[in-house]
Amino acid sequence: MKILVLGGDGYLGWPTALHLSEHGHEVAVADNFARRHYDDELGVESLVPIEPLRARIAVWKELTGSRIGCYIGDLTDALFTYRMIGDFRPDAVVHFAEQRAAPYSMIDRGHAVYTQHNNVLGTLNLLYAIAEIDPSVHLVKLGTMGEYGTPNIDIEEGWLDIEHNGRRDRVMYPKRPGSFYHLSKVHDTHNIEFACRIWDLRATDLNQGVVYGQQTPETSRDERLATRFDYDAVFGTVLNRFVIQAVIGHPLTVYGSGGQTRGLIDIRDTVRCIQIACENPANRGEFRVFNQMTESMSVREIADTVARAFPGDVTIENLENPRVEAPEHYYNVRHTKLVELGLEPHLLSDTLIESLFEITKRYAHRVRPEALRPTVNWRTPASG
Repeated sequence: MKILVLGGDGYLGWPTALHLSEHGHEVAVADNFARRHYDDELGVESLVPIEPLRARIAVWKELTGSRIGCYIGDLTDALFTYRMIGDFRPDAVVHFAEQRAAPYSMIDRGHAVYTQHNNVLGTLNLLYAIAEIDPSVHLVKLGTMGEYGTPNIDIEEGWLDIEHNGRRDRVMYPKRPGSFYHLSKVHDTHNIEFACRIWDLRATDLNQGVVYGQQTPETSRDERLATRFDYDAVFGTVLNRFVIQAVIGHPLTVYGSGGQTRGLIDIRDTVRCIQIACENPANRGEFRVFNQMTESMSVREIADTVARAFPGDVTIENLENPRVEAPEHYYNVRHTKLVELGLEPHLLSDTLIESLFEITKRYAHRVRPEALRPTVNWRTPASG
């Protein structure tokens, strides 16, 4: 199968490309390197050094003999997007190529507008390119569990059967996102479902939980294949951030009481889920949703788990929550479809956390402690 991975230079895109290549697929990646520019803007960088994309591709070819194609460009450039799809002629497109951080989208007006423009219009260009060049292409799109928010009912996998005034229907699950980033993902979902319905496209929307971990079997083969390990308060996911804080002797910064519950998934399961989705495509005209998570924990439980696993003293600091979200809430998510298709989940364990401690100790000298403190406030609109 020919698979094009958009955002292939990123935290998840790069290990996904390696995993698909390792499992016999012909892979190409595309990126505009925006994520590296965000580092320059924010004055931070990945804890683990990462090689340039073309250098990583060369290392993979050196180690495995497998070639990964490479396209450099931006999905908001329709001409580039059409040319890329027409040149590679993929069977499946894995779409990671979006600004992925809620805090980044909430910095000010400029960052909110950029996030919506980049994410929504880039995906719209991609849908048109697929529809006009090859409608049989299967789009595998990374969404987020944050699209749903925290409803007081069970979260189904994308769709909800309802009864109203004696009539029944099946509707897309109601969304209540918590940031302009999450809103962009909701807009993507509606645009993709619409395109499947009117153009007979096929798509799988993967609503992914918080990803933790830094290594997959493929990236572990050579340090030059390493993917990102973000720790800052803008792009660092919560468990990764807590691990780094524990290692450097910084209090684990829990927002509010820590009662907010999140869906979690190991990075090794993320790449496997993408493989499963690609190898078991949706039907023509079908828009399907998989909730891509393996377990759920509150932020406080995550902090306690890291503190318990760390071989030393750890303190927890409760900060005023810069986000607007319920401090305690119901959270019960259905996530069975990927397991039914063969996913064997890795659940969070002390062993996994200990391996993250080791990685962090090796590169602790690269941490900028001030970057761990939240600076973006949801409650205060700002121009920019």
